[in-house]
Amino acid sequence: MSEQCPNCLSRRIGKKNYGKKAAGLVGASAGTFGGYSAATAGVHAGVKRGIVAGPGGATVAGIGGAVIAALLGGASGASAGVILGEILDKRVVDNLRCLDCGYSFSTDPDSRDDIC
Repeated sequence: MSEQCPNCLSRRIGKKNYGKKAAGLVGASAGTFGGYSAATAGVHAGVKRGIVAGPGGATVAGIGGAVIAALLGGASGASAGVILGEILDKRVVDNLRCLDCGYSFSTDPDSRDDIC
């Protein structure tokens, strides 16, 4: 069943997804900074394992370990943020917007749209 605007009964509804976007950005940032901490450990581990291939191998392995740790941290933080943002959009924020009259509302029956 498609959504319908409670104000004008239009079926032309759009999603704003502000919570999903904001929480995804915050999660990606936090994950990247967390990944930076893991990157330090990754550099040390990469250098120890790469030393077998000589100084060049230690450098490449160290940088590779740092980059992989930062990317994994950023990706995991972003996915956690998006999940949290979806919950915020569904339960807290009036995520739906009528494209005809501009009214913002939520589909959650416990939402706050009946307060206004």
